Amino acid sequence: MRIIGGKYKSHFIPVNKKIKARPTTNMAKEALFNILDNKISLKNINVLDIFCGTGNISYEFASRGAGKITSVDNQINAINFVKKQKNHWGMNIIPIKKNALSFLEFTNDKYDIIFADPPYDYNRLEDIPKIVFERNLLSINGLLILEHSSQKNFEKSANFMEQRTYSSVNFSFFYA
Repeated sequence: MRIIGGKYKSHFIPVNKKIKARPTTNMAKEALFNILDNKISLKNINVLDIFCGTGNISYEFASRGAGKITSVDNQINAINFVKKQKNHWGMNIIPIKKNALSFLEFTNDKYDIIFADPPYDYNRLEDIPKIVFERNLLSINGLLILEHSSQKNFEKSANFMEQRTYSSVNFSFFYA
């Protein structure tokens, strides 16, 4: 894994086999950030990365100048890894060990972007956009990006705007 763009472009992210994760592929991550770069400025935005795993997406946002990045995962190994990397690079990332849905249920913060990359077999996938919009967690013109398998389709969901597919990676975009 490597950081695709920004201040830390081409820096490699070490592999940590103690973390149970399926990091977003470089190809899909590059496509995602090309979309984002063409839609909004990533400078000084407030980002939430739930199911952060290795922190792959959080580092990309930090490299591109996001103001505050909150990275949530329920694995202590993931959170310790993100802490180590953020300290090494001096990134503005706040790692939090918590269940992602519990975090969404109790946070009072507003985010410009919420990125969710749960396991592809996660049985509460549909609850993520439901909670985000019921709790009004996005800023005006905010964006929820949900990474999922091709078996899921959110076209009839509230606030759904589009789905993009990159090999086995699917991103569904929801707008506030």
